[in-house]
Amino acid sequence: MSAPAGVPEEETGNQRLAILLAMAMFVLVVDTSLMNVSISSVVHDLHTTVSGVQSAIALEALVSAAFILIGSKVGDLVGRKRAYVVGLLAYATGALAMALAQSLAAIIVFWAVVGGLGASLLLPAMQSLIHGNFQGVAQKKAYALVGAAAAIAAAVGPLLGGFITTYLSWRIAFLLEDVIILVVLLNIKLVRDVPYTGPRSVDPVGALLSVLGMGGIVLGILVWQEGGEAVGALLVVGALAMVGLASWLVRRKREGKATLIDPGLFKSKVFRFGISEQMLQQIALGGTMIVLPIYLQMVFEYSAMQAGLSLAPLSLTMFGVALLAERKAGDRRASAIIRVGFALLTTGLVILIPIVPRADSGWYLVIPLMIAGAGLGLLVSQLNNYTLAPISEERVSEAAGVNSAAGSFGLSFGLAFAGAIMLATLSFSFTNLAESSNVLTLAEQQQVGDALEHNAEVMTNTQLQEQLAGRPQQTQDEIISINTDARHRALQVALLIPILAGLAGLFTSFRMMRIPEPEPSAAAEGMALG
Repeated sequence: MSAPAGVPEEETGNQRLAILLAMAMFVLVVDTSLMNVSISSVVHDLHTTVSGVQSAIALEALVSAAFILIGSKVGDLVGRKRAYVVGLLAYATGALAMALAQSLAAIIVFWAVVGGLGASLLLPAMQSLIHGNFQGVAQKKAYALVGAAAAIAAAVGPLLGGFITTYLSWRIAFLLEDVIILVVLLNIKLVRDVPYTGPRSVDPVGALLSVLGMGGIVLGILVWQEGGEAVGALLVVGALAMVGLASWLVRRKREGKATLIDPGLFKSKVFRFGISEQMLQQIALGGTMIVLPIYLQMVFEYSAMQAGLSLAPLSLTMFGVALLAERKAGDRRASAIIRVGFALLTTGLVILIPIVPRADSGWYLVIPLMIAGAGLGLLVSQLNNYTLAPISEERVSEAAGVNSAAGSFGLSFGLAFAGAIMLATLSFSFTNLAESSNVLTLAEQQQVGDALEHNAEVMTNTQLQEQLAGRPQQTQDEIISINTDARHRALQVALLIPILAGLAGLFTSFRMMRIPEPEPSAAAEGMALG
């Protein structure tokens, strides 16, 4: 492909490279949206459970979070371009496994674990490659294009995934991810590797503690959800590992030895507040985006397309408000905008609580989802730049890695905890409502409690009516009522997780207002990806 007249070939190559990097980012972000709106179809086709698929989604985010700091160091040691290619191949392996999967085990091993590891290599390598392959205005444009690709993927992901799943197949959606990755890999020669000149020593103990810390907490929740044992032990290991990591990093820094991350980053109040708010925002987003698709598909019996359309007010409003806020923020304090963002997010989710039992379609959710989406849009527009603003040029890449890890951990925690609470509430409610029924006999109460508890995740009212054929109409009506009431209650309880995260973020934003606003940083603006 020759360059247009008057345009240097190098500039043309850089433009193509920026587009290719944006394509890779689009795949990274859209992937989870595809899974969220396809839950019902995946459960049906693989004869598995909602909790199993939800656990896989949370595990993928967890693996990415737990290994992203390690992935950054791996890129330093083996080369950023090589890490980028390996990350793409790992992600492509996960997408291909989804397209061919015949069991949940394949999804967990290849999509969640292998794909999650690929993401942990891709994000830090992408940041370094943009920083090293573009300069000046071209660099800002490249960062803006990649950031826009992430925002567009978040906005259209539910719609795109719902359309492909409903009218083609969820397997086709993941095959299309592989097609995009193949296009990127076929043009990999455009990428110039970025040499690493820093220290090459590693901190294996810090790396192990970070994986155990984040992994123990989220895995403990997932094991509890599945009714497994050693839940307390996993949570204790996770908590102790996080405390141990903090102590270890401080000691290694004092001794002048290599650390996984520089604990000196956390001396900045702005940085500490910023990553805390990033994590809380992602907990709220993850919790909301796992429980609503389950509810829409299991209660309203929506197709993936209908579920995607119902979620569109949230994602599209988030996208639109984020763009508007970036342009119109002016001299307004970022912390003040963040405070409004958390207030709107929390308000929108709180409004959903009384609506849920009365709603019989996704139209009832439009206004509260738009309010919550507006809050998320304000947060997306401000949090990354606020967090990285006080960080110097030479440390911004490391700080961006910590910021991404905090966000990915928050996302995995929100996915796991809100999903687990929803499904646990379903099981408890089924049994409790059956036992308190004045219509069902004791034998029927026991039978219904056992049956619904076991099939709570996949039993729609239509499927339940088919199983109840031949029973007295009064018994059928009572059991259908139990099934419906339990689902409403489960969503209401599960929404408390993102609501509490939003309230915590709102409280923290008032503390942020008490400290001086950081000056905008060009370096931070560039590195704020993911």
